[in-house]
Amino acid sequence: MKLTRLAVAISLMSAAGLAHATDGYFSDAYGMKAAGMGGAATAMTDDAMGGANNPASMAFVGNRLDLGLTIFSPRRSASRSGLGTGMDGSVDSNSNYFPVPELGYNHMVQPNLALGVTVYGNGGMNTNYQQDSFNCGQGAANMLCGNGKLGVNLMQLIVAPTLAYKLNATNSIGIAPLLGYQRFEAYGLQAFTQNNISQSPNNVTNKGWDDSTGVGVRIGYLGQLTPTFSIGVSYATKMRMTKFGKYSGLFADGGLFDIPENYSVGFAWKATPGLTLAADYQRINYGGVSSIGNPSTNHAQLGAAGGPGFGWKDINVWKLGGEYRYDKQWTFRAGYNHCDNPIQSRDVTFNILAPGVIEDHLTLGATYTMPSGGELTLAYMHAFQNSVSGASILPVFSGGSPSGTETIKMYENSIGISYGWKM
Repeated sequence: MKLTRLAVAISLMSAAGLAHATDGYFSDAYGMKAAGMGGAATAMTDDAMGGANNPASMAFVGNRLDLGLTIFSPRRSASRSGLGTGMDGSVDSNSNYFPVPELGYNHMVQPNLALGVTVYGNGGMNTNYQQDSFNCGQGAANMLCGNGKLGVNLMQLIVAPTLAYKLNATNSIGIAPLLGYQRFEAYGLQAFTQNNISQSPNNVTNKGWDDSTGVGVRIGYLGQLTPTFSIGVSYATKMRMTKFGKYSGLFADGGLFDIPENYSVGFAWKATPGLTLAADYQRINYGGVSSIGNPSTNHAQLGAAGGPGFGWKDINVWKLGGEYRYDKQWTFRAGYNHCDNPIQSRDVTFNILAPGVIEDHLTLGATYTMPSGGELTLAYMHAFQNSVSGASILPVFSGGSPSGTETIKMYENSIGISYGWKM
């Protein structure tokens, strides 16, 4: 019962503070140890975050509880030139610090059977641009010609109960039902309610928070092929979410915003008694969700079947990490994470709201093991600035052709801490 209350508390905290935008809008890593290794975790068995990484790993984790908190800081900006006086300018997004909690628990019911739960922020996106000195012909406006502040806030939380079973001493399989909850709000998009742009202009912007729930499943396999070499495979279905009814005139298919299918393959190699090297390949199929993957240039109304989306393409993610056990107390980590940029030049205008253009991350981490056996882990991530430029599609809404140039850019930092109990 105490664990249930703790999970609920973590869930509520997560729902209040998610704003990831690293591998597209997914997090670059789940679990503090993975965060220090560029996110490489599919073949690792260091913590109880298997519901987010590979549920089969929980069969080798033992009895433990992990609690963590990351402070995530994305810096987003957008600029425009070439559309003339009043339309050109630049603006930075506010709201730059977000707390992201996490929880993992695992219990060995039998020597070959583990039950647990992982609670984590899957990802999200936040922008918050103040009304600036833009003028779209009707007085002061924000960058997309609406009134007041401009931005969106998307938060995604997943609770993943886990079951893992050892087939034998070196192989395991696992399954984790994914129980999803997401919140969304948009404001300052009044220009998209005009000129028949949306099929439901009263459900585009400034409707406050809306909620959505849904389910999916993650399955996994972990094999210790030799005493020093392991492989892991994990697959998560698309999570079918209920619609954002308040924003049925913004998102394609009447407000549908599913969580994309994704899968990963990884290995861990104990190169020396103290040094472990790990690598993951991950695929995130953003294009399989209409509201995310449909091009913003689709010739249909916002909110309609086949309507415009953010134009994100499927991406590949490569995660590399190393872990060095210096002595009984200290373990050090470093990693690198590279992902494709999902945003194309044609879709820059829409992605002023969601500038998920990051490609390269460097990470560092360390764990101090206390005399009691408890583990204190720290992790730091820096995502290098990246940008995308393209022609503005704002003139299209008035019957013109794309013109001028818009640029979105972002860089990020995060620092996190967790404590792990071995039970």
